[in-house]
Amino acid sequence: VQLVESGGGLVQAGGSLTLSCVASGNIYSINTMRWYRQPPGKQRELVATITSGGAVHYEDFVKGRFTISRDNAKNTVYLQMNSLKFEDTAVYYCNAGIQVARNYEYDYWGQGTQVTVSS
Repeated sequence: VQLVESGGGLVQAGGSLTLSCVASGNIYSINTMRWYRQPPGKQRELVATITSGGAVHYEDFVKGRFTISRDNAKNTVYLQMNSLKFEDTAVYYCNAGIQVARNYEYDYWGQGTQVTVSS
């Protein structure tokens, strides 16, 4: 199983980016999917979560600016990021709980995609 992120890049403050993460491989089902980020010199932190049923949760520092969504038919999770701030600069990682068979769920991570916001 692989998770591959895309969509990162350089954007000016106030701008927008949309990240995508596609899961591929031996997938029975995908449960909760998350976006994390790791700012320069800091620890990795949770950004947003979406369950298999579509329930979402956001950390306070992105509420009202970021939107997480998923397309189960495409095994893809998205992160729409609006009103970007300099402090949103980080490597963004996709994470998912994926069942490779019934009752066999494992935690997978993508390789990360860099988001740089210029002030």
